[in-house]
Amino acid sequence: MTSFHGAGIAAFRREPVTVEVPATSANLGPGFDCLGLAVDLHDTLTGQVVESGLVVELEGQGSGTLPRDERHLVVRSMRRMFATLGVTPPGLVLRAVNRIPQSRGLGSSSAAIVGGLALARALVEGGPDTVDDATLLALATEIEGHPDNVAPALLGGFVVSGQAGEETWGVRAPVAAEVTTVAFVPPGGVSTELARGLLPAEVAHATAAANTGRAALLVAALGGATDQLFRATEDFLHQQFREAAMPESLALVRSLRADGLAAVVSGAGPTVLVLTTGDPAVLQHRCPEGWASYPLAVDHAGVRTLAS
Repeated sequence: MTSFHGAGIAAFRREPVTVEVPATSANLGPGFDCLGLAVDLHDTLTGQVVESGLVVELEGQGSGTLPRDERHLVVRSMRRMFATLGVTPPGLVLRAVNRIPQSRGLGSSSAAIVGGLALARALVEGGPDTVDDATLLALATEIEGHPDNVAPALLGGFVVSGQAGEETWGVRAPVAAEVTTVAFVPPGGVSTELARGLLPAEVAHATAAANTGRAALLVAALGGATDQLFRATEDFLHQQFREAAMPESLALVRSLRADGLAAVVSGAGPTVLVLTTGDPAVLQHRCPEGWASYPLAVDHAGVRTLAS
């Protein structure tokens, strides 16, 4: 392995580095802003430190609309990690193959943030020893605003996350081997800001208590009590308030749940996610016309650096 020094105290790897980062589904019904699941759909990011300039090459989802300069979220996240490590690369090349649909509630922005941070960390000699995953999670949460997607993107699997003041945490919880998912993705997106703006400032104490019970049950259901998945994914806190922004999604959730399927709005929507222990192929006929269907296993690895 060869390396060279840039501004700062560390050396950069001269060879390109590639990381793979999973899509994520947050909330999972009642787990608003605290539960998230990584699924087997990945963006692939390759970065290389070069002598000068910035080159951003994009392929796949969003390649026709995303910026190809310093505004790109992966680039901004890389810069944040380099600053944390106290180094400045002389030049960068980024190649991104995006498979995660944009603005659909599958954590595309969190994948960009976590992937960019992990990529920059790996490009600095000794970077992973200097910045651990807890620090990376805190940086990702600082950029994203909340940890429910970035935590499973980083750690993989099913993650309970939260923050209090400057403290951020993400704790993996068990997922039964038979649990898998199906994502129904509509052709149009909904911004997280719009979806959040529809939520009420307050809810009744009884509503909050009922939702807390379902969220606690969901941890047990995913961990092995899978016969409780339908009851455990019942939400009282956010989905119905967002219906004006995604009426087709809520109609699909109700239709699927009427048949006993554990269907939820994925993240801020408008994707609909079904948690199941059966054959996901059986659900393909429930995909609305014009939507895309993704059978997705649980991703247990989180972001990972691929072998050079």
